[in-house]
Amino acid sequence: MKNTFKTFVLLAGLGGLLVIIGQVLFGYTGAIIGLAIGLVFVGFSYWRSDTLAIRAARAVPVTEEQMPEYYAIVRDLTQQLDMPMPKLYVTPDQQPNAFATGRNPEHAAVAVTQGILRILTWDQLRGVLAHEISHVGNRDILIGSVAAAIAVGITFIANILQFTAIFGGGRDDEGSNPIALLALAILAPLAAGLLQMALSRSREFEADRSGARLIGDGEPLAQALEKLEVGARRIPMDIDPAHASAFIVNPLAGRKISFGNLWRTHPATEDRVARLRGGEWR
Repeated sequence: MKNTFKTFVLLAGLGGLLVIIGQVLFGYTGAIIGLAIGLVFVGFSYWRSDTLAIRAARAVPVTEEQMPEYYAIVRDLTQQLDMPMPKLYVTPDQQPNAFATGRNPEHAAVAVTQGILRILTWDQLRGVLAHEISHVGNRDILIGSVAAAIAVGITFIANILQFTAIFGGGRDDEGSNPIALLALAILAPLAAGLLQMALSRSREFEADRSGARLIGDGEPLAQALEKLEVGARRIPMDIDPAHASAFIVNPLAGRKISFGNLWRTHPATEDRVARLRGGEWR
């Protein structure tokens, strides 16, 4: 219920933002247009956010004949939780990573990268998949998918606002304010990013705990996280930053970013490993 509430708050916030932007640009008519666009985008974010995430990762479905071990692990984990079997995907990325997406357990998908299949043992991968299945079981994959879709939309809106502020346009009767437009263009994606980070950090700790409980051991996931962190820093991934929070470790960890801790989308891996090895999941 808590995550459902958060999801509706996110969607309502997106709709409200579009109405405000329409009002700033074009007055009352713009507000109506913004509301209409907001309703369409909110609907898309809810129903198709998983498709957006899968496409962003260039993930392709795999069959049980192609990857029997992958299917066997996920089937065992979902049966323990009495959950439907999610769709399974593999991405072409050489960076070791994984993510889950979907609006509920009945419409869920799990994806792993080629890189993670290359460096992890099956026991370690089981820990990773337990983490991802826990995201599904905890019903927090929808909020992550919606937050990513909203971040993409806000980035697109911000680009339009920057173009409008620089080259003119907007309300002819009262005149547009380029400073206000630029402020919106900067603050809107900033707010979306901060929201994503706050949501992502708490969800990752909980999925770590749930995943360790599911397999009865925190060590496989702890070992996997250590390997994934090293791999993410060494091997870049071509992924939209809006979708970075969906992955088990930050896929953009290797990028040089000012104030890196402030903009961290995931808890520090060393903290996650310490909690797993300290037995906090019990």
